[in-house]
Amino acid sequence: MEKPMIPSLEQTKRRRGSGVATVYDTLKREILELRLRPGSPIDETNLTERFGMSRTPIREALIKLAGEGLVLALPNRSTIVAPIDLLDLPQFFDALTLMYRVTTRLAAANHTAEDLLTIRELQQGYAEAVAARDISDMIEVNRDFHSAIAAAGRNHYYCDMFDRLLDEGRRLLRFYYSSFNDDLPALFLDEHEEMVRAIEARDVAASDRIAKQHADQIVRQIQAYITSDRRENGDMTL
Repeated sequence: MEKPMIPSLEQTKRRRGSGVATVYDTLKREILELRLRPGSPIDETNLTERFGMSRTPIREALIKLAGEGLVLALPNRSTIVAPIDLLDLPQFFDALTLMYRVTTRLAAANHTAEDLLTIRELQQGYAEAVAARDISDMIEVNRDFHSAIAAAGRNHYYCDMFDRLLDEGRRLLRFYYSSFNDDLPALFLDEHEEMVRAIEARDVAASDRIAKQHADQIVRQIQAYITSDRRENGDMTL
């Protein structure tokens, strides 16, 4: 009778790593698409049943999500989806607009041919996500596109600050795309193209102007969506 095969430590780690990735990718997509609402509780027991896994990969996935600011561990050891503080939005939008402008200006001045290749590849990926109406990919690739522009500017302080803002703003982009019923007009996709062309031409002034225009329209669209009156029963006769 053959002895049962005992999995090696490496095999066990690979399986656990695969499990962590599955939980992380699934929850991240649901959080970014607001299917898991800001402030809603995350029940580890329910997740173990849902994914058919032990608590270890579940907790490792939640630690990764917490590192990205998407979930929040509370003092009582419970976990919630990170809230969105609407009172902080004016300051957030102010900082975001400034970083759009600064990083795009610096990219126009300091980029390399390799930087441009990366930026163009990400822009192509974003266009494909828009065409497919894949909201999660649109959010993630948009973040990486602007992060690559910041990296091309060669100021790691700005890169770190902008990456943090881009990460915090990913769920707000869900409001942005929702305002278009997830069908982004070509006009706003073209803004990315204009930005890339200005960077490639090393036109600092045009890069600044396009970046501000891009930030302004995003902020206006999100603000309008958040404050729009979507009541269904306001005019009902009682």
